[in-house]
Amino acid sequence: MKFTMKKIGFIGLGIMGKPMSKNLIKAGYQLVVLDRNQAVIDEISALGAEVATTPKDIALKSDVVITMLPNSPQVREVVLGENGIIEAEKQGLAIIDMSSIAPLVSREVCEKLAEKGMYLLDAPVSGGEPKAIDGTLSVMVGGNKEIFDENYDLMKAMAGSVVHVGEIGAGNIAKLANQIIVAINIAAMSEALVLATKAGVSPELVYQAIRGGLAGSTVLDAKAPLVLDRKFDPGFRINLHIKDLANVLETSHEVGVPLPLTSSVMEMMQALKADGYEFEDHSSLVKYYEKLANVEVKR
Repeated sequence: MKFTMKKIGFIGLGIMGKPMSKNLIKAGYQLVVLDRNQAVIDEISALGAEVATTPKDIALKSDVVITMLPNSPQVREVVLGENGIIEAEKQGLAIIDMSSIAPLVSREVCEKLAEKGMYLLDAPVSGGEPKAIDGTLSVMVGGNKEIFDENYDLMKAMAGSVVHVGEIGAGNIAKLANQIIVAINIAAMSEALVLATKAGVSPELVYQAIRGGLAGSTVLDAKAPLVLDRKFDPGFRINLHIKDLANVLETSHEVGVPLPLTSSVMEMMQALKADGYEFEDHSSLVKYYEKLANVEVKR
């Protein structure tokens, strides 16, 4: 079936959702929005978006609904709870959940929606706030391929890459894999830069020396300059990465896959949370190593 795409519901206008919704407006989509933060609702409605009162209301007013929420409980509440999307019972409605949640929850929500003739795509994103702002996110999508194809252009308006990776839940499995690699990359970078600093070698020059070789990566280029400048404002907060790694470890235990490196980085992040850094960018992992070595990495 084909959607007119005249109106897109968008629930969750936080660090990621707000710039994503703005990119949809720039692309010419009409938006109906919902969030608990009245200030951000005012900001997006000033750009022409309509405001809904409940998830059910937004579903009734929209051709497609996008959710961008913190974790599994919020997705369950918005989709399946009282006045939730499911209560609209809107045949053929597609919900694109761009939150990062547990894959088994995506499957559960999908099954409930299917009973009412509605569809779910799990479509978590990677790239953090900077890529949400410039519309170059990477989107990993699981779910019905026909529904994916119908909504590809919509997702592409917020992203540089949109890839269908399999059935429902596959998108969040891909995101979990992504978060493993990002977390371990930042930890490895932190170890290396702390070693250079403690050994009396400029960490900035070490970064410049290695970035063009095999150790170079998108993560290194995104995070090393922030560490060197001591800029830890959140592009992706420590507490959100903890949430993602909790989903990683829960899923790994369910399927029987030991993840020793991920478990170690999780404990580092928990230590940072205990030290009061949970709302800083995940590049603050360097502070864990700095504390152990009693040095500070900077230009």
